[in-house]
Amino acid sequence: GRIDVEDALTAEEAEQAIRLGMAIADEEADSGTDLVVLGDLSVGGTTAAATLVAALCGTDASVVTGRGGAGIDDLAWMRKCAAIRDALRRARPVLGDQVELLATSGGADLAAMTGFLLQSAVRRMPVILDGVVSAACALVAQRAAFRAPDWWLAGQVSGEPAQSKALDRMALTPLLDHGVTVGEGSGALLALPLVQAAAALAAELPEREPEKAEDEEAEADQASESEDAAAVDRA
Repeated sequence: GRIDVEDALTAEEAEQAIRLGMAIADEEADSGTDLVVLGDLSVGGTTAAATLVAALCGTDASVVTGRGGAGIDDLAWMRKCAAIRDALRRARPVLGDQVELLATSGGADLAAMTGFLLQSAVRRMPVILDGVVSAACALVAQRAAFRAPDWWLAGQVSGEPAQSKALDRMALTPLLDHGVTVGEGSGALLALPLVQAAAALAAELPEREPEKAEDEEAEADQASESEDAAAVDRA
């Protein structure tokens, strides 16, 4: 339903969607998937996402209302902002319950994505987030599992103010900023080669034994102290 006037789902439907997302994450992890690129295909998804972000971050509708991937004119932006404002009034009373929040202000797709992100973190399967929708779902998931963002990467800047707000709250920095605003996983896909290259480079670097590394640091500190003492003597 329209989240500014009615719930998107019942609590039971939201819970089913979350469990479905968790089951998909389990399937991917069991099949050996080592990295997931997450995107969304939705109409009006940015409105629901902005509502969730504003509710969880305690901000006003105008702060999180963007113009979408295709861009909208000023009149359409004001209508969208008003819808988010009204949806926020309904979302704030259920902030303490993630399932109720997704039922009130999310949708089946957002609930499933939230469940997927939660279970991906449990299974230690990294995920590259795409735009504002995946960022909003990640923010909801973080409320249930504070350390879950350790397993997520932000693919790129989407241009949506709600995405910036959500990523800042989770201390995630986008890998790219190429001005791609179409969503649908495109930004995360652009970041994928960078992540793969970084992983390949890290795999080639020699491992230092912890004790050896500590000895090298101690020797470096001693050398620095000796140089400082010599400089004082010369002075």
